[in-house]
Amino acid sequence: MSGNGVQDLIYFASGIIYVVNSFVPYRYLLVGNRLYSGTAEMTSFLRFRWNRLLPMKKRVALLVETSSSYGRNVLSGIGRYMRIHPNWSVFLEQRALEDELPGWLMDWQGDGIISRSSTPQLIAQSRKQNVPLVELTDRNSELLIPHVRSDDDQIGQLAAEHLIERGFRNFGFVGFEGEAWSMRREQAFQRAVGNDSVSVFRSVWAGLSARPWPEQQAALSEWLEGLERPVGIMACNDLRAQQVLDACQFRDIAVPEEVAVVGVDNDEVLCQICNPPLSSVIPNAHEVGFRAAETLQRLIDGTELEERETLVPPLGLAARASSDVIAIPDVKMSRALQIIREMACTGVSVDEVARLAGTSRSTLERKARKFLGVSPQEHIRRVQIRRAKELLMTSEMSVEQIARLTGFEHVEYLHVLFKKHNGISPGQFRKRGGNSLDPQTMG
Repeated sequence: MSGNGVQDLIYFASGIIYVVNSFVPYRYLLVGNRLYSGTAEMTSFLRFRWNRLLPMKKRVALLVETSSSYGRNVLSGIGRYMRIHPNWSVFLEQRALEDELPGWLMDWQGDGIISRSSTPQLIAQSRKQNVPLVELTDRNSELLIPHVRSDDDQIGQLAAEHLIERGFRNFGFVGFEGEAWSMRREQAFQRAVGNDSVSVFRSVWAGLSARPWPEQQAALSEWLEGLERPVGIMACNDLRAQQVLDACQFRDIAVPEEVAVVGVDNDEVLCQICNPPLSSVIPNAHEVGFRAAETLQRLIDGTELEERETLVPPLGLAARASSDVIAIPDVKMSRALQIIREMACTGVSVDEVARLAGTSRSTLERKARKFLGVSPQEHIRRVQIRRAKELLMTSEMSVEQIARLTGFEHVEYLHVLFKKHNGISPGQFRKRGGNSLDPQTMG
């Protein structure tokens, strides 16, 4: 309190706050039967009682990299939660995913941690100090702590569907050794295209075992030379995909005519730096951050979690020049698939596709089953449903509007086909944030 002659005094009695204006040099504060006198004594008492009334900010450490678009989008999602629930005080610093954790963190007496860089030591210390920890990467699949992450199965499935749509029969996957998230994407991709048809290249991501890039480039280039072409390749993330494209340039391999490439993360800067621009699966990192913040707050509040793992499905796939090709050794069939891809949502019929492709319907039916394993009509429906799912997740349009935009004359028919393909209705799909009962139908 100040030493001025005029001072507002606050005292508490029976839970009521009273404000008293004092115009005399001597100040006192009466609380119940006790008299507090003097500036220092009254200030100490008021500060103690005022802090008891005000809600304390929860101290949260955000160990999320600022060096990647995925990390920044995660932070954006956490920020969205904080704007709705402004009761956190956060620690955040510029960092890369591989950076060492701050030394002070091991003795920190905070309220919670959200991390994409957890170590066994940090996990053990957080348990010892009873500080809730939510993990976002799950780089080690054996970490038994609450975690929120992208649904890697759906990511792998989405990349596979994109390449299958373009007629590829040969496939490759480029990932990182010993990274659980990379292995999950690899396995999902293999399941979607058939295990026997996938050639895999892996190397160590970081650390003492990681080889210099010139050595990795030589090994990757040699692997690419041995693939049967045309081949569709999924890389575990955009950085890995850029390395594949660089190796293709190094060996003068045509992209996408001989090798089509799809990455993950949709890092706009990195995708545009690539030559040609990179197609990429779009994870919902904003939602990962928001869900992580929700989960941490429940842990801070002492609420029991129904699930220890939260999976967030991808938003879709941004198709660019690195996969803009139809890889079928039949000119008219390639043309038919291109027409379906571009016109499925306009209500195009199988007869119209056959006419525009310069072939008969019977020939189109036979070749579609040969190259795609489904009828032309079923392939059209798959493209329509995939677009409907993208609009449900990325827009606020009604189901009726989405039905019109995806080529369905009657919204009831969209409901029937959507439930057939996904196991749930369009409304349920949107409410769940894109989680279908059958992850393999996600596109």
